[in-house]
Amino acid sequence: MPVGSQHVSESAWFKSSYSGGNTTECVEAAFTPFGLLLRDSKRPDGPHVVVSSAAWSRFLATALR
Repeated sequence: MPVGSQHVSESAWFKSSYSGGNTTECVEAAFTPFGLLLRDSKRPDGPHVVVSSAAWSRFLATALR
């Protein structure tokens, strides 16, 4: 999966419900028209992972079996 540089509004990001209760294990995600973005909440200005809509759909279909 490529590392992206797409700009997303800060209001679009949300913290994963599976992230740890402390500040050392937080993953944030944002849905966009082209897919899903993932980032480390401790480094919001750092790189993020871009997952295409098709890849995210395949992942969910496999994970929910």
